[in-house]
Amino acid sequence: MSHMYTLYIPCVSTDVHSLMAFVTYIAGQTPFPEFSAVLMLDDVQIGYYDSVTWKPFYRTNSTDLQFHEEEQKDADIVFRDMYNIFKDRAFYLKEQQNHTDGVQVHQRIAGCELLNDDKPGLLQRWDALDGQNIEELIFDIENNKTQTKMTWRPWDQHKWIRVKYMYENVYHPLCMKVLRRYLYMEKNNVLRKVKPRVRFMNKTLTDSQGLQISCLATGFYPRHINLILFRNGQLVDDDQITGGEILPNGDGTYQMRKSLVISEEELCEEHKYNCTMKHLNLENKLDITYGSFSQSVVFSVLVFMCVAVLIIICYFVSIMVLLSYFYSGQGTGTSQSKYSPYSM
Repeated sequence: MSHMYTLYIPCVSTDVHSLMAFVTYIAGQTPFPEFSAVLMLDDVQIGYYDSVTWKPFYRTNSTDLQFHEEEQKDADIVFRDMYNIFKDRAFYLKEQQNHTDGVQVHQRIAGCELLNDDKPGLLQRWDALDGQNIEELIFDIENNKTQTKMTWRPWDQHKWIRVKYMYENVYHPLCMKVLRRYLYMEKNNVLRKVKPRVRFMNKTLTDSQGLQISCLATGFYPRHINLILFRNGQLVDDDQITGGEILPNGDGTYQMRKSLVISEEELCEEHKYNCTMKHLNLENKLDITYGSFSQSVVFSVLVFMCVAVLIIICYFVSIMVLLSYFYSGQGTGTSQSKYSPYSM
């Protein structure tokens, strides 16, 4: 019976870029800043801001004073507003809901997108309190709509008007300006395209007498990639697959590995394994064929098992020889002492 296993990496468009702020507000005594924000362009950190200095720190090496003054003004508008929102929320929870014990950690992820046709995308934010999601908002500039999927407390009309005004006239324009600016300044990082290297590997499992096969894609950028495993053209269940996480390499690229365990029974059947890959930097998909397990892999597994058996046999034979030599030596010693002339 013949089976085919295919690892497929669908191409994910990376022409969409994002600017995201990861914000933390801490209510209570800790050694950390009360307020801090990390600014990310795609997967590259470009800025930092906190309540210790109230100043933004960017990757730029510009010495233009006007440029830095503009960055300071933009950061103050956005992050000071977020700081006041969190401070008011913490005060309300303390006074109205008796959240007085310990430390409260308020977090927010907020940012905007630039689509592949240079059109503004959605502006979104997610709020959490002590690790639990409490509010979510989506602003669609194209259709001029503001949508909330969750709020930590009901909004009145005044709140709706303020939120819509801030997102339409402040947050979104500033976010898009900074996104476009740093997308140009960091183009050598975020716009680079590195082709992945792919290889098939196998590992004999001594405990189960089976085999683990793995397809590794490494050294690629951008990071948007996914591995899907097929058996005879059918999707393999996730519970049979291990791995699949996108992990960073030390050089700024990424890697992904997915593995499948082949049982001893399956090794006796004829199999063909293909690692099929499609990535942004490949014009066509890349196929790597491992080969038939009924010949190469099964043979190697059998050789391994035979070598292991031979080692065990040699071990026991050596023990028997040593024991035989020991006992024969004892017998000779006893015979000599029995007939010694000094015993007469």
